[in-house]
Amino acid sequence: MKKFFLLLFSIAAFVSAQAQVNTDTSALSRVMPEPAPKNREWSKLDLSTRANDHFMVQYGYDMWPNVPDSINTSGFSRHFNIYVMLDKPFRNSPHFSVGIGLGIGTSNIFFSNTYVNLKSATATLPFTNVTSTNHFDKFKLSTGFIEVPLELRFAGNPVQPDKGFKMALGIKGGLLVTAHTKGKNYVDANGNSIYAKNYIQKESDKHFINSTRFALTGRIGFGHISLDGSYQVTSFLKTGAGPVIHPVSIGLTLSGL
Repeated sequence: MKKFFLLLFSIAAFVSAQAQVNTDTSALSRVMPEPAPKNREWSKLDLSTRANDHFMVQYGYDMWPNVPDSINTSGFSRHFNIYVMLDKPFRNSPHFSVGIGLGIGTSNIFFSNTYVNLKSATATLPFTNVTSTNHFDKFKLSTGFIEVPLELRFAGNPVQPDKGFKMALGIKGGLLVTAHTKGKNYVDANGNSIYAKNYIQKESDKHFINSTRFALTGRIGFGHISLDGSYQVTSFLKTGAGPVIHPVSIGLTLSGL
């Protein structure tokens, strides 16, 4: 009899435990959503109004690598670019899209004890060392381009690209709009101001600068912020106008809309 009751008790305990497991499993299934299907029908989603970098602002550091020692760049040479973009996602693979737009790209290259004479009548652009003579304490060469950027983009979150990982590779072409130098505070060889410290001189001329430029571009980031870089394939100066210069840029992109 004792064995029977022991067996009956064991069966009852097992059934009770099994019922509890089933109850817990059922409750858990109600709380946890069903996983999304692996093969989503992307073609049925309307992504035409999604926010995916329709507006981009870029700011960062510019450099001229591998230039002759006579070109003495210094300080924080920098760029500022702004673009309005169209974004066209691939119909069956919206993680990828093509971005194309229009904007303005500017660059400011700073020099130390160097005079860049844009108005020179010589065949090549002079970069003159002016350490031992009168010169400008601060001097820069500025250029501005109208640009058309083209990107192949990847978004980790294709429905909300501004809330996930993103990257892009591309190319941009530009037409030269303006080129000028700006010198501030004209000093003697000892650094003493000849005029007032706020004295400024500007000279504008484009005939030494390549009127078109093409650059390889790349971006990688998360959400609205990304790290960007570019390498100019074409030379900064026209053929025969001076050393071959391929500007390199690195900076940050703030994007949205």
